[in-house]
Amino acid sequence: MRQQAQLITIISRLILLSLLMAVNGCSTWFTGEFTAPKVHLVKVDIIKAKLLEQRFMLHFRIENPNDFSLPIRGLSYNVSLNNIKLAEGQTSTWFTVPAHGRETFKVPVNTNLWRHVKRVVKMLERPDQPIRYQLSGEVETGLMFGKSVHVQREGEIIPGNYIPE
Repeated sequence: MRQQAQLITIISRLILLSLLMAVNGCSTWFTGEFTAPKVHLVKVDIIKAKLLEQRFMLHFRIENPNDFSLPIRGLSYNVSLNNIKLAEGQTSTWFTVPAHGRETFKVPVNTNLWRHVKRVVKMLERPDQPIRYQLSGEVETGLMFGKSVHVQREGEIIPGNYIPE
């Protein structure tokens, strides 16, 4: 019985110590000095492009303007072409961006254009015409008291630039 009481006391102290360390580590979140990081889509690699499955790798760069390191807990995303939703998902990749530093990370994206094949073929009939793309999402930062950083990127691609002759 006495050993059980000692074990409970030790566990309680460890939990209290962990909570104090977590709050101390996150004290910058309470000062109001948080500046949202800048998130850039820097590259899109086509891994596989077949009729029923397409695989891409999205390359992101996160720039941390803060005086403290910034833990990143993941990203949720939506990708569309001409308002056709191609992919949505989330990644739970954890990493830390150093104070006033930058880090890159990759997000694999799988799509299936089969259900949109008529609309996609229609877009590709004129390969010299631009196709609008939209990428939106949320980057989850921090540990216990994190913040979500909204990501919104839009642009155009010219399909003819990617079709081999």
